[in-house]
Amino acid sequence: AARRRGGLVLLVAGVVAGLVTTIAKWVLVGRFTESTHPLWSSFVWRNELFDVFYEEMGVPLFSGPFLGTPVFNAWARSLGVKIGKGVWLESHWLPETDLITIGDGVTVNRGCVLQTHLFHDRLMRISSVDMGPGSSLGPRSILLPGTSIGAGTGIGPGSLVMRGEHVPAATRWAGNPIAAVDAARAPR
Repeated sequence: AARRRGGLVLLVAGVVAGLVTTIAKWVLVGRFTESTHPLWSSFVWRNELFDVFYEEMGVPLFSGPFLGTPVFNAWARSLGVKIGKGVWLESHWLPETDLITIGDGVTVNRGCVLQTHLFHDRLMRISSVDMGPGSSLGPRSILLPGTSIGAGTGIGPGSLVMRGEHVPAATRWAGNPIAAVDAARAPR
């Protein structure tokens, strides 16, 4: 009986951590938009504080065990991520959540980063990341701000899609930075 109570306490604590993280996001930063902010601005500090809630409370206490499940997708939606139906999302690296769009049937594998901001010349520049329906991102791959992946496109493991790249639909890419994969020489 004590073990069941312990499990229930952990489940309730996890749900509370997820809810507190969602509330912190909306109170601290509201809705993210494409923008530029000075490094020492209030926005950057509030964004970093939200990230602490997300990385140190929400992910380890609530969402970690739910990666790749509808529970994680629902929580990510509560933070502003636009997620279609039938999405496999096995990564929690989703900064500036409102700027991420993941279409129907997309696969985002473990350890991927859908990066929506970069710092350059003491400015935080924030842009969207868009994955078209049926596209896939191999394990440990990174999408930089301003990228879009076309419908049905596959990005190989450990790949890097550079800032502002628009990858065409129904193609295959891999590498760091990405390059087109020659379908004629690909093993079958």
